[in-house]
Amino acid sequence: MTPARSERDDIPSGAAPAVVRATAVLDALASSPRGLMSLSELSREVGVAKSSLLQICAALEAGGLVRRDEAGYALGRRTVELGGAYLARLDQVQEFYDACARSALMANETLRLSALAGIDTLCLARYEGHPPIRYTSGIGDRTPSSVSAQGKALLAKLDDSEVRRMYHGIGELPRVTRHSRRTVAALVKDLGIVRSRGYAVDEQESALQVVGLAVTVPTRGLRAPMLAVSVTLLDTEATPERRSAMIDELRRLSLQLGNPMQPEMSASGL
Repeated sequence: MTPARSERDDIPSGAAPAVVRATAVLDALASSPRGLMSLSELSREVGVAKSSLLQICAALEAGGLVRRDEAGYALGRRTVELGGAYLARLDQVQEFYDACARSALMANETLRLSALAGIDTLCLARYEGHPPIRYTSGIGDRTPSSVSAQGKALLAKLDDSEVRRMYHGIGELPRVTRHSRRTVAALVKDLGIVRSRGYAVDEQESALQVVGLAVTVPTRGLRAPMLAVSVTLLDTEATPERRSAMIDELRRLSLQLGNPMQPEMSASGL
């Protein structure tokens, strides 16, 4: 526990003291190793007399923000509901642009945020760094999933049987370049490799002299769409070392997009 604070500490000018102290109670409970604190412990931690704190806790309990039992106080279910509402309203497209711009490795690259649209992928957002050549699709464009890294990353989240159902009746897959997969069987085999290594690669399958790397974004909820984040490189730039660094950074970016409450971390921390 931190030393007890006085009741006048940490109250900004013009702020309602009760609201500031109620927030301090929630912060204290969130930081508690046990997730549970007695009124006396809260009083010392927040720096508020127990008589005043009891009224604050009663108001928080009435609002479902804390719950009380014989052992003390803990965060209530309402905090989860509010957190879920906050996360549901975050704009993942804007988060994508912000995350790319903050990345030292990706700031000068071209990245896309894509969603599965039938047997195609739909480009929802495109971050344009300053590459020497523009060579990727734009916002709103569709790309056959079978030839793109982001498409294969998304398809790999499905069972093989579901993938085969999606492509039922399609005798030959779209052939964009001579490197494109031509059969569903070849695609399914490729998806197995994607699952085992945890990322997808487009080896000049959607455009000659272009390599794509992609990972999926952790889903935020049952109704959230499946998303993938990808980067494209000229094949002459796609050395093993550069690919490895890009994949690590894509994973870091995907974790940020999937869980915006998670603290930022370096790619080496994955």
